[in-house]
Amino acid sequence: MDTRIEVRFRDRTTPPHIVTLVLLAGMSALAMNIFVPSLPMMTAYFDTEYRLMQLAVAGFLASNALLQIFIGPISDHYGRRPVLLAGIALFCVATVGCLIAPDVYSFLVFRMLQAVIATAMVLSRAIVRDMYPQDQAASMIGYVTMGMSVVPMVGPVLGGYLGELMGWQANFWLLLIVGLIVLWLTYQDVGETKVRTGQTMAEQVREYPELLTSPRFWGYALASALSSGAFFSYVGGAPYIGTELYGLDPSELGFFFGAPAVGYFFGNFITGKFAARIGVNKMVLWGSLIVTIPMITLLGIFAAGHGSVWVFFGFMTFVGIGNGMTIPNATAGMLSVRPRLAGTASGLGGAIMLGGGAAMSALAGLLLHPGTGAWPLLWMMAGSSAASVFVILLVIRRTKQIGGLDAS
Repeated sequence: MDTRIEVRFRDRTTPPHIVTLVLLAGMSALAMNIFVPSLPMMTAYFDTEYRLMQLAVAGFLASNALLQIFIGPISDHYGRRPVLLAGIALFCVATVGCLIAPDVYSFLVFRMLQAVIATAMVLSRAIVRDMYPQDQAASMIGYVTMGMSVVPMVGPVLGGYLGELMGWQANFWLLLIVGLIVLWLTYQDVGETKVRTGQTMAEQVREYPELLTSPRFWGYALASALSSGAFFSYVGGAPYIGTELYGLDPSELGFFFGAPAVGYFFGNFITGKFAARIGVNKMVLWGSLIVTIPMITLLGIFAAGHGSVWVFFGFMTFVGIGNGMTIPNATAGMLSVRPRLAGTASGLGGAIMLGGGAAMSALAGLLLHPGTGAWPLLWMMAGSSAASVFVILLVIRRTKQIGGLDAS
């Protein structure tokens, strides 16, 4: 698409407005973390264990990952708009289910169904790739996620206060209201950006091995998954660290919990500003290093006995900065390996990232218990981010071998 084409808000004949794309991307983030500060409160409400209640995060991520495998191909075949509208509508229905759930098991079922909001994240990225070439897409995704990153900054803080003032259910009432607003806005503003290929679903499936056998696709997907694995480990373990190790109440935990989101905002700003000029591979490498080096440093600080609530959460801003550089650029790389399968690539890449994230989040919840301190979480975060550096170095080597444009 010619980037000079006029964009008019709430006009489906022009490309979606960036505000709409930001809100679509932000819905997934809001649904994932707004209630996290209230997890201890929800554990008491449902009279269950924290490890089971924590599945509201890990299980949501796992369901999100599974759905993304199907969302991309379906949208490649049927178009972005109808799949997007259906996904948001189903999310609103599942949110009502969370509000009326009589026990923890019913709640967790509806919480897994809420994962259909993955449609908004997957297709907001695919829509951008429909409109822009690789490096420009990385820049655009960076600006979209920069705006979206405000959501995880304010979400846990708002969720913590709502939980204290009106109970944990207030978080899900807010999700329902926001979901209905985004559904209306999507109907008004998002036209169809996918050019129909005329292929049947069976014909599309036969093309998937072309994507799945691409070393660069897997390299970008794993670099994104491993770098973000540090963040998902944090999501699974930070509520326990905050409440049990440092004695924070829900509103205080909400304040500290948003530390990575502050960094994520700046990381995405860097992506939006420099990705088109520098190239996606170098941006992913630098982002991975920005996560890895501070995590190794934090291990040293805790070993020296200087860990504190401000030190622990303060260093998490580096996780956000690095992820803000890694994820948009790795995503643009994934979507550009086979542009005609952009929706499939977005869904599969997101599934790999969130599937790994679900495992890391659940593992963090299992490993943390009285007596362990923060050590299991810190080792998980450092190891995952270090692995992402190794993977992107392999991608850079592969790119040079095939003479890619980003080889320099």
